[in-house]
Amino acid sequence: MTNKLKPDWAGEDILSRFVNLLIQTKPLYNIMKGQARQVLIKTAEKNGIPWRETYQKLDRTPVKSLLSKITNQSITYPEYYQVPFHAYSEGNLCWAAAFEAESATKAMGLRVWKGENLTWQEAENRMRGNFHKILGEYSPPIVSDILDVGCSVGISTLTLHRYYSQRQQEPLRTVGLDLSPYMLSVAKICDKKGEIDRWIHANAENTGLSDRSFDIISLQFVIHELPRYASKAIFKEMLRILRPGGILSIIDNNPKSPVIQSLPPALFVLMKSTEPWSDDFYTFDVEAALKEAGFEHRITTPSDPRHRTIIAIKPY
Repeated sequence: MTNKLKPDWAGEDILSRFVNLLIQTKPLYNIMKGQARQVLIKTAEKNGIPWRETYQKLDRTPVKSLLSKITNQSITYPEYYQVPFHAYSEGNLCWAAAFEAESATKAMGLRVWKGENLTWQEAENRMRGNFHKILGEYSPPIVSDILDVGCSVGISTLTLHRYYSQRQQEPLRTVGLDLSPYMLSVAKICDKKGEIDRWIHANAENTGLSDRSFDIISLQFVIHELPRYASKAIFKEMLRILRPGGILSIIDNNPKSPVIQSLPPALFVLMKSTEPWSDDFYTFDVEAALKEAGFEHRITTPSDPRHRTIIAIKPY
């Protein structure tokens, strides 16, 4: 770890302002967006992740017929969710983002341990396993209900559900919640065994779920995609729907990570071009916001070279 609280390329530093100026120049932005996408695809396919094949395979399934059934027509999408990100003009509100999310998630693990010759499966298992191990140390003895917020296509939801299913004999109900009905449609069709109780299309700031109805809530790689005012509103909602003694678990990019702080200019420029809330996230005091919402902060710890895990508990 370093003594620096954040990367120089985020926040109000001169370097950050210069990068932002480049991104705001539309012709340059379009080039950077395309390059960021190609870097991800090449990384994936070079390491045995069938990016294009997975897309085509999903496109041949009945997934599109699920969209109208999953979509909550009463939702008004927040302004922050309707800006381009992840190299998609429509953000997560399109089939391209949903069909490519699984491959992009698998490629993410490969960037964590770049010095090691790991398969994507080994990297993914280590990254998720480290998070689950930390979460398990602070979990209630018996877990009955789990909510995975910002679940995307359900990879995080399924791995979390299986981790707790193996830990205990008691029945377990797991729910995945996301703001993209496209992602949820893919999640539902990929949940071939019906392991997840429900896939819910809802806004995390106002879920509509009952008070005190979950033992564990996870936010996995979600808050770096949000402005801090949205994260703060989500923390308050999570406090409401957690049972006393319940856990809010967060894993996301670590602003103090030497790996993230020392990214080459080409990479951090590409990353900022696809993550519009980077400046807000890397200067956000998450722990203070959790305490302000009413949580007891228990631990913030690096769970791998790029990411940190934060655990907070709802007081009794």
